[in-house]
Amino acid sequence: MPNIDIKKCRITHYPAQVLAGCARPVEKIDDNIRQLVEKMTDIMLENKGVGLAAPQAGVALRLFIISLEQTKETVKVYINPTVTTTGELDSAEEGCLSVPGVVTKVRRYKKCKVTATDLDGNEFTEEAEGLYARVLQHEYDHIEGLTIVNRMGQTARIVHRRRLKALRNGNG
Repeated sequence: MPNIDIKKCRITHYPAQVLAGCARPVEKIDDNIRQLVEKMTDIMLENKGVGLAAPQAGVALRLFIISLEQTKETVKVYINPTVTTTGELDSAEEGCLSVPGVVTKVRRYKKCKVTATDLDGNEFTEEAEGLYARVLQHEYDHIEGLTIVNRMGQTARIVHRRRLKALRNGNG
């Protein structure tokens, strides 16, 4: 696994290529990965987010972090996660740090289960519902190469067409 240049990590905006591809698995958890998680935490908190995936920091790895409380102490790390959805679908407003200025209704499952590895190399599984389930699915989408733009309905695309065009033209 090539070394990640942490200094180059910053929020990436739609339609950046790194957001559109399926991310690579993390092969080993080392100091470089720990530094990446630290940098991602700073980026997420500076931008007032509750989750951030590595592709959003410009790194195509299957890793994301979540802190519903938006504090450094409560950041949870998910390395090479799998998310299994269950139950009913629910539609709710969602924003994304990589698609600034766009808030749109997104249909997601009310419940899901995540299995991932933490920074110490331990595998864990958690059941999630509500906001936690929504954020897990949102971040998992990022490592699969999807953003809320992919989840938007036709009406939302029309409503947000100017903003999306501005982002495509590099006017984030």
